[in-house]
Amino acid sequence: MFTAPQLEHYHREGYALYPGFLSPAEIAALRADLDTIAAGNTLASHDKSRLEMEPGQSPEGRLIRRLYEPCTHYPNFRALSDSARLLDCVEQLLGPDLIFHYSKINMKPPRIGSVVEWHQDLSYYPLTNRDSVSILFYLDDASVENGCLQVIPRRHLGPMMDHTSGGFFRGKVTEKVDESQALPLEGKAGTVIFMHCMTPHSSVTNTSDQSRRTLILSYRAADAYPIYCGVMSSSADAHLRLVRGQYAAAARFTESRIPIPRYETKIASLYELQEQARAAEHRG
Repeated sequence: MFTAPQLEHYHREGYALYPGFLSPAEIAALRADLDTIAAGNTLASHDKSRLEMEPGQSPEGRLIRRLYEPCTHYPNFRALSDSARLLDCVEQLLGPDLIFHYSKINMKPPRIGSVVEWHQDLSYYPLTNRDSVSILFYLDDASVENGCLQVIPRRHLGPMMDHTSGGFFRGKVTEKVDESQALPLEGKAGTVIFMHCMTPHSSVTNTSDQSRRTLILSYRAADAYPIYCGVMSSSADAHLRLVRGQYAAAARFTESRIPIPRYETKIASLYELQEQARAAEHRG
């Protein structure tokens, strides 16, 4: 459970750190599962519905940048996402009726690890209100050198930043970002970060010789209903499940204006969308 100062920090700053949430034994078990899941996959031969490889490696390269939906497909990750210990914290932030939204693992291999540019999570999946939280579990020690999360505190209280150019959603902030306000969130393995869905965040390339694997889960209040925005809506909500309380009989609206992402092409992930945006900027 959160302490009162942690809760106050989350609501004021847009995030809360919870060091030591996972025990060494829990971390070891999740890492062992990751090794098993990753075994045998190459750029030339892998299940694209379950994982995404780092680009720019040989066909036999084994560097993975993302695993999709571990909390749907793999028992230990599913158990963590349903655990009372975690849901008690989420309930303190969002209330008693909770929907599990999605999960993923960003791998950040040594000396590479794809960049994640500044963005706000709610820009990807518009909801009727802002009661949605992203939860990041550091499965390795995370530092500036290996690409830890960085955030812009207190910006979650303002309007959505612009994520578009040329009339299309680019998956990254396209207006000027004041990076002097950026705060890196370093932490030991087992640290968990609870981050508001409107908090701008990013991470840079892993320049170290150490992996930085991060499990990311998202939950939302049951009355935070999705706003339909085309075919991407169906894929984004494919793994929803009620994890506590009951479904809401009505949507709760708190926003006077809800930006709707309009995609230029179908994309597989944030990485791919941001790469397309960078390529278009370079051509332009």
